[in-house]
Amino acid sequence: MKLLRWLLIPLVPIYDLVTRIRNHAYDKQWLKSTSFSIPIIGVGNLSVGGTGKTPMVEFLLQLLKDDLKVATLSRGYGRKSSGFLIANEQSDATTIGDEPMQFYSKYNNIMVAVDEQRVRGVRKLLNLTIPPDIIILDDAFQHRKVRAGYYILLTDYSNLYVDDFLLPTGNLREARDGAKRADIIVVTKCPSELSENEKQTIISKLNPQEHQQVFFSKISYSEKIVGPFESVDIGVLRNKKFTLLTGIANPKPLKQFLELQGFKFDHLEFKDHHNFSEKEIEELAKIDLVLTTEKDYVRLKSKLDNLYYLPITIEIDKMDLFTKAILDYSRTIL
Repeated sequence: MKLLRWLLIPLVPIYDLVTRIRNHAYDKQWLKSTSFSIPIIGVGNLSVGGTGKTPMVEFLLQLLKDDLKVATLSRGYGRKSSGFLIANEQSDATTIGDEPMQFYSKYNNIMVAVDEQRVRGVRKLLNLTIPPDIIILDDAFQHRKVRAGYYILLTDYSNLYVDDFLLPTGNLREARDGAKRADIIVVTKCPSELSENEKQTIISKLNPQEHQQVFFSKISYSEKIVGPFESVDIGVLRNKKFTLLTGIANPKPLKQFLELQGFKFDHLEFKDHHNFSEKEIEELAKIDLVLTTEKDYVRLKSKLDNLYYLPITIEIDKMDLFTKAILDYSRTIL
């Protein structure tokens, strides 16, 4: 596959030209980009998948939900519905998408909305009887029809955007200089022990602009796994052979974590947002214990009784500065 992608390198300049023309048209306002008076935070990346957008959105929800009426808006990737929808008790991953369903399942006091047309989605939210105070746009860095007031750009520690190439040879959706639109850059999935010297080296490589702040985050794994009927200590897996099931863009950090704990397991790896067939579900039901991600659990929990997931959160260095930047933005526009 890597060889094939390198063979496609003659297409990279064409892709680069098209994306640059598009961005230039938005920068010059030849293409309309709609702004709103409400605070809007856009979370996204330059690369295709796997940088940790969902944990970051959840971090923002946790930070803001007690003081503000918060809404999330995404396209609802993989859903079988269309148009504008707000999550309710009848919603599931097929109607709103797996990631929005995950948000709705965890937070009772937020609005979770989906719409493939982001401008329409924002307007629909603002026209509600009780509109939100702030909107978080998920996976929105390239969706320039809405101009968010604040952008958080994520880049994976193991594959910084400055070391990547444009599609189809690499994973970049647009040129590296698109990062200039960000207010905050977060290097995600960092090792537990990351020295200050290495942080400074990475910051030098990213070469942020004067207005940009750079932060580093790491994944924190729960000490318990969560199933349909109970939560149990992760230690139960130590003497139990189980199957790790992943349908996400980058399962490597989770797999490495489990291996470092000394667990023995098989790994069934599927592409991101994989649509599990009835036959696949029947085969999974035959396994004693299936451990998966929270996103996959949301999609499969009604179909499997042997399914558990390992909750994760993110820890951000200089947390006080990060939260201050987010809170200052959310408050100054109110």
